[in-house]
Amino acid sequence: MVKEFRERPSELVQEVDELGYFHRQKNHFTAPFGTKNLPVESGRYRLIWAKGCHWSNRASIVIDLLGLQEAVTVNLVGHGKHEKNLGWEFVYDEGNIDPFLGVQFLSELYANADPEYTGRPTVPAVIDVQTKKVVNNDYVWLTNYFEHEFRPLQAIDAPDLYPEDLRTEIDAYNDFLFDNINNGVYKAMFAQSLPAYEEAFNNFYAALDEIEERLTTQRFLFGDYVTDADVRLYVTLARFDTHYYRNLGPIRNRIQDFKNIWEYARDLYEIPAFKRNTYFNDIAKEEDYGKPLFRSYPARFWNQIDFDKLWSEPQKRALLSSTPTEKFKRFDEKE
Repeated sequence: MVKEFRERPSELVQEVDELGYFHRQKNHFTAPFGTKNLPVESGRYRLIWAKGCHWSNRASIVIDLLGLQEAVTVNLVGHGKHEKNLGWEFVYDEGNIDPFLGVQFLSELYANADPEYTGRPTVPAVIDVQTKKVVNNDYVWLTNYFEHEFRPLQAIDAPDLYPEDLRTEIDAYNDFLFDNINNGVYKAMFAQSLPAYEEAFNNFYAALDEIEERLTTQRFLFGDYVTDADVRLYVTLARFDTHYYRNLGPIRNRIQDFKNIWEYARDLYEIPAFKRNTYFNDIAKEEDYGKPLFRSYPARFWNQIDFDKLWSEPQKRALLSSTPTEKFKRFDEKE
């Protein structure tokens, strides 16, 4: 019997309204960790993410920052060449099969969890390796689960990315980032009417202007230390000049044109966990869809641009900090 794989649904069909506005599909698997059904156990879960997807990239960075790599295994998916778009595939593994899960496509793990699921199989996806089912694809809260519920499995010297006294403020700011930056750029790229595009475009740049001002007097979004919010902002910044801008038409500014934001982004890139989980060349490279006559700048030169050198240029953000040599708040030893 030949196994049939599901074709990936199109955002333009399912997620754009009659006025041309993009509305991202809701996350389907949102049960929280630390419960009877989703206990926090070392080796129980596997994170699936993709190099080009910032929603999943932030989860991979946080796992790395917190030293959770052994507790939560990690694997990458990409796109293979097929007659139909079959979605995320384990293209980096031998035979295109995940060695832990024994499947070729992420959609199989979604079907295992819910045979009636009709949405896009998205990353990040956390898989229960015992059942080979998706148990959580809630990018909204996933990093917070790793930061809080998975605390017992973190490295001894793990940073506190989600300090209790700042959680309400961080959550509110993450909502702002989602609406205007993280999802804001997609609202513009998927817009199918000029009013929808202009609203998203203007909101995106208004938010960047506000962030540029915020970073004038403080090293990171909440002061001297990196928090969950910085991870969420970084993953969009890392993709704007290398990928997103080419789908926006005339742009107002590159990320490199914002003095504070550009230095801030490079300050974060200095951190090994950020650098290890940022694949600039893969982000810049375009898929080959018939070799068009004209291609974007990064797509033409993706294998010639030294992104690491560019993002490693010196900056002086440490001068804004009262702890210039320390970018992280550490947990109280009593914890």
